Amino acid sequence: MTNLDSKDIQILATLQRNGQASALEMSEHLGMSASQIGRRRLRMEAEGYIVATTCRLNPDLLGLGVQAFIQVQTVAQTGDTHQSIKSLTRQQPEIVAAWTLTGEADYIFRVYCSSLTSLNDLVQKTLLPHPAIGRVQSQIVMEQVKDDTALPLDRATT
Repeated sequence: MTNLDSKDIQILATLQRNGQASALEMSEHLGMSASQIGRRRLRMEAEGYIVATTCRLNPDLLGLGVQAFIQVQTVAQTGDTHQSIKSLTRQQPEIVAAWTLTGEADYIFRVYCSSLTSLNDLVQKTLLPHPAIGRVQSQIVMEQVKDDTALPLDRATT
């Protein structure tokens, strides 16, 4: 991997704000030619700095107005238990992200549901009856204050 310079960081920052930004659009703001930006972007994709270009959707307009975080404690710390939890996360479309944790909870799930009733159904009918899950605690998001897609590139070191 090559070291990133300030222009690479500027390209990455622009793409974090707008993944659809074209090299031509970026060239106007970065003082580089579109072909230079295109080559740099391709290099950073090949080296793994850029892992995907995605499209963010508006959950409210899609009827997914309830966002929550659900902390899960497992019944045991075994490979089978963890594989079972990972399989569950892949099968439940409401679970849009999942992480393993240190501390009191073993996992935290980020979920989007259409209503409080559907969130309750997910907890009561899917998570709590699951044989690998011992305890569930949920927190409903009242307001998302800051977007969570951008990494802090001002301190990036390579």
